[in-house]
Amino acid sequence: MASRLLHRLRHALAGDGPGEAAAGPEAEQFPESSELEDDDAEGLSSRLSGTLSFTSAEEDEEDEEEDEEGGPDPLPAGDGASGEDAERSPPPDAQRGSQLLARQLQDFWKKSRNTLVPQRLLFEVTSATVVKDPPSKYVLYTLAVMGPGPPDRQPAQISRRYSDFERLHRNLQRQFRGPMAAISFPRKRLRRNFTAETIARRSRAFEQFLGHLQAVPELRHALDLQDFFVLPELRRAQSLTCTGLYREALALWANAWQLQAQLGIPSGPDRPLLTLAGLAVCHQELEDPGEARACCERALHLLGDKSLHTLLAPFLEAHVRLSWRLGLDKRQSESRLHALQEAGLTPTPPPSLKELLIKEILD
Repeated sequence: MASRLLHRLRHALAGDGPGEAAAGPEAEQFPESSELEDDDAEGLSSRLSGTLSFTSAEEDEEDEEEDEEGGPDPLPAGDGASGEDAERSPPPDAQRGSQLLARQLQDFWKKSRNTLVPQRLLFEVTSATVVKDPPSKYVLYTLAVMGPGPPDRQPAQISRRYSDFERLHRNLQRQFRGPMAAISFPRKRLRRNFTAETIARRSRAFEQFLGHLQAVPELRHALDLQDFFVLPELRRAQSLTCTGLYREALALWANAWQLQAQLGIPSGPDRPLLTLAGLAVCHQELEDPGEARACCERALHLLGDKSLHTLLAPFLEAHVRLSWRLGLDKRQSESRLHALQEAGLTPTPPPSLKELLIKEILD
């Protein structure tokens, strides 16, 4: 489309074709919308909006290159012409007009990308692996989740398959018909699901899909989106902790904590508290009492004065024990724990963090 537009402008500036245009300031302005054909205007709007068109490998190869690059590229003078027009060298004024229009298209796309789709988080598919698990076979996409913070911070990561993305899309469509109407999603295919082209396009589509969801506050705070990011990590971390694989579980708990810190916790502190419990247990089992105590302190800060929360007494008990082991002050936590026991709000001794972690049902 951009090449046809430039070709039309060259003819106008060079005096070729009907409707000769003056090579003055007006010729350098952006063309009016009435000069674009309907399908051209619609195609330009689609590219500027950042929406990826998911088509088969045999279709629209030229358009796909533009989508993968993120927008129209500047075209050198002569591109898009054929036959006699291709052999004709346009005058200098036409070349300047063509280059200016290309720059205007790029600038307009960049401004539209920044204003139409503001993103709090960035998503990048870093790898895609074909997993064979007879009788099923699927592609596992690993995404890096990057948020505001120090540039040297390691991004959080999640691994999801197409069916996970599709379930999220279906659930959000059912709950948020209005906001979801403008968000595209790659359609399901019956064949060629494992070709490099399909995997590359879906990777790009999933990045944009999550970015668009994050750009809409109503969707960004949806519980289904929070579950999509965090719940599988918590379940795997809990399973590894219960089986005694503490080092492997620690990496998953830490990743889940980073994800929640980047996403925010609109659904309340329960999952962050459970994550801190998992971190404290793993650090303690791996003989790192200082880190375990720091996790307990952070959890007690989140709990505040919620004396009826089931995790308060276990965190207080762990904090007292770890403080005694490290030779640090434990009087405040010890006093709060005794007050809970005297009020009959927790048994003596209270259940440990590990006991509660094993019994917790994540849904």
